[in-house]
Order: sequence, then structure tokens, then C-alpha cells
Amino acid sequence: MTTESASRIPPPAEETAPSSDVTLTVNGKLHSLRVDNRTSLLDLLREHLGLTGSKTGCNAGACGACTVLVDGRRVNSCLTLAVRLEGAEVTTVEGLADGDELHPLQKAFIDLDAAQCGFCTPGQIMSGVGCIREGHTGSGEEIREWMSGNICRCGCYVNIVRAVGQTAGRI
Repeated sequence: MTTESASRIPPPAEETAPSSDVTLTVNGKLHSLRVDNRTSLLDLLREHLGLTGSKTGCNAGACGACTVLVDGRRVNSCLTLAVRLEGAEVTTVEGLADGDELHPLQKAFIDLDAAQCGFCTPGQIMSGVGCIREGHTGSGEEIREWMSGNICRCGCYVNIVRAVGQTAGRI
């Protein structure tokens, strides 16, 4: 092929990833966004909405650092496609407090020293809120079972279970 004929061949068209519009409510605020169809809820929260409380841990649904509530149910946001949440209501750790008034479980985590490094804390709190709402707080064993999808590398499990149990008694 000569240089002259090569210059007449148009460059390949840029490939763009398929995207969709999604409208959802996050922490009480309505958001309408256009996102790549492969965008996880975690990435939408962190990269598009600037809500960095939910943490990127394993990106495989095994650690629970990214736990949020979707329509009141606990989900691993790293495994949830944002485009599947049209019309959903999402609550993140940033949405639990009422102004300056912390959610009772957030307060219990502080009072009972249920966090060491703090990395897992947002996911633990969101999972704990879900656990309480689901009524899985009858005993320490039950709380541990229903919170087992959330990993704390620092080993604060005893105080996490105490915080969830104490809060369940107050709500």
C-alpha cells in the first residue's frame, strides 16, 4: 500500500461504550445521569456523585466495604449495575445522619469503639442498619451470622456486634 492510498483510508471510528440514562434517589436527592452501562453503583456513587463513604474493597462482593441500602435492602454496590436501579432509592452512610444528629448506630460505633482503622466502618454501619431493620438482632450469634458478609481486618467484631445489638434495643 502506498502512502497516498493509506492517507485516503478514514481512521477507525472511536468506539464508545453503550450508555443509558438512569434516575435514582440517593440520600433523599433525585439524580438523573447518563452512565456507561458497565458502571457499578459503587462507581456511580464515588465517581459521579462524589459520595466516597462507600469504600472500594475487593470489587467482588466478598468484603462488604461497599454495602449500601437500595430500597431498604442491603446490597454490595460493587456488584450492582447502576443502570438496573432506575427509580430506586439508595441510602449511603452519608445519608444516615439527620443534619448534625448521627444515626443511633453511627453514635454506637463511636461510643463502643467499634472502629479501628475505619475502612470497613461505612459498610459495617450500613449492613448493621439493614440487619436491625430486618429484625436479625435477637442474639450476638444472630447478628454475627447476618453481618458475616462484612469483613473487618482489624478484628473489631466484638464491638461491632455490641453496637448493632445496643442500637437494635434503642430503635
